[in-house]
Amino acid sequence: MRVEDLYIRGTGVRLPASLPVADAVASGDCPARVAAATGMVSVAYSPGESAAEMAVHAARTALERAGGSGGDTDLILHADTYHQGQDLWPVASYVQRETLGNNCPAIEIRQMSNGGMAALDLAHSYLTAVPGRRDALLTTADRFCEPGIDRWHTDPGTPYADGATALVLSRRGGYARLRSLAMLADPELEPLHRGDEPFGRAPFSHRIPVDFEEAKRSFVARVGMSYAVTRAHAGQQTVLKQALADADLELGDVDWVVLPHFGRRRLQSIYYQPFGIDPARTAWEWSRTVGHLGAGDQFASLDHLVVSGRAEPGDRCLLVGVGAGYSWGSAVVEILDRPDWAHAA
Repeated sequence: MRVEDLYIRGTGVRLPASLPVADAVASGDCPARVAAATGMVSVAYSPGESAAEMAVHAARTALERAGGSGGDTDLILHADTYHQGQDLWPVASYVQRETLGNNCPAIEIRQMSNGGMAALDLAHSYLTAVPGRRDALLTTADRFCEPGIDRWHTDPGTPYADGATALVLSRRGGYARLRSLAMLADPELEPLHRGDEPFGRAPFSHRIPVDFEEAKRSFVARVGMSYAVTRAHAGQQTVLKQALADADLELGDVDWVVLPHFGRRRLQSIYYQPFGIDPARTAWEWSRTVGHLGAGDQFASLDHLVVSGRAEPGDRCLLVGVGAGYSWGSAVVEILDRPDWAHAA
């Protein structure tokens, strides 16, 4: 889908602390083989701050940078994948109360690691559906902690990290322009993260901590590895091509490819080798110090590229997302200006 007159006014990231992978290996928490395969240097982690509290921190930063207020904001979307700090609780409303305190819709999105991209797509539709709508505040946050998640073993190819991101999408202008968006789902791959166990009555009825590898083994044993890999690649390829075509670009034309914060081996097999992506055109050297932020990898890396000055005015950035379900998202963002807050960061 080609996008007209929609901009990014501000972003924010909250990464409370950093845990070196070498320390996790020395303590026995992270297997040495996982550290070697992923190539991660460290992961962001929260000693005590909940996911919801981190989201508020990131949102306040993004709103301050965007010059946004409750009167400007017509939608709040919060994307997450795991426990937000309270049970049976509307976390998006907490973000709204602690930041803007306005009366616009505040909605939680659960699309796993593609949640941030799904929020971007939904916010685009909402803002452009009615004349006069201005801004949408998009937040993501997760704290991947025990007993439910083991950041090193739950999904061994991707060390999980704690943190939050925020992005203000606007029709009032901004430092970057959203040029295209593409989304796709393939529910035939849904069992990859469910496995064969019957449905339970409560969280963690079958496995604690969560074990994605066991679920994947069950699915692959039933349908074959080739089936899963082929469908997953086809879905990712479809949204990449669509987003690029709608922006009148080829993959070689973009300056930055913003990928999920996966480990090196997984990035090599899913993106670098199949699509011919040079890691130098990605945020890998930074993302390997952060880890996988659930739904927020794309917003976090875009923020990093802008704040660090690596992405300059005129650069085109291809945002790439994938989440269990399966769903894929992709977007092309063009940097228009270097914002004042990036100079000061």
